[in-house]
Amino acid sequence: MGRRRVYGAASNFKMGILLSFWGYPVEGQMKTGWKQLVVAMIVISAVASGGAQSAPASPATSDPAVLANANAGDAAAQVQMGDAGRATGDSLSQTPKRATEVYKVAVEWYRKAAEQGSVTGQMRLAELYRDGKGVARDMAQAAEWYRKAAEQGDVTAQGILGVLYSFGQGVAQDYVEAYFWLDLAASVKGPNQEKYAANRQLVGQRITADELAGVQEREEKWLAAHPRTGATP
Repeated sequence: MGRRRVYGAASNFKMGILLSFWGYPVEGQMKTGWKQLVVAMIVISAVASGGAQSAPASPATSDPAVLANANAGDAAAQVQMGDAGRATGDSLSQTPKRATEVYKVAVEWYRKAAEQGSVTGQMRLAELYRDGKGVARDMAQAAEWYRKAAEQGDVTAQGILGVLYSFGQGVAQDYVEAYFWLDLAASVKGPNQEKYAANRQLVGQRITADELAGVQEREEKWLAAHPRTGATP
């Protein structure tokens, strides 16, 4: 079957775009009828623990029990340790080398939590790969950790992953995958629901009716396996 566009016909022009993507330039090309993709990014803020100070081996928190719990394998405590390190690194912007060393510690705490399946740890780790803090900037790694959080149902991760697929950042450009993740994100009530829906509709111009049907079937299976509250038809 031919590639019939969903959500309206396309015009015959192409235009290059350069937009700011989390503070980094992203080059792309808008084809046939695209205007401006509404990028619905939510940057998860680092939580600065009160009294956090840097240390070569491990940033301290205001509660020594947090460190003990983190060392014992508690994922929530590991995220707290990562947050403390990240906040300390952010405060050391005037000494980049020192900040990098502290960020490296944060990366390892987040990784420990992420590998245990902590969605927060996965999101935080993705952000540090995205921003190149404590690790070399690696959008492929960022996308992989966003994917893990998205697969667990995190709406923010799903929206971000959809945009990554839209532009081919860290993943091969794939409008079908972009639509799938954006549609899941847009189905949940929240402050960014309309933005996710706007992105989804623009991406929908790039897929066929057959591809749309395939996405909808895939979503039904995904939602059956991942029941969630706040979803809209």
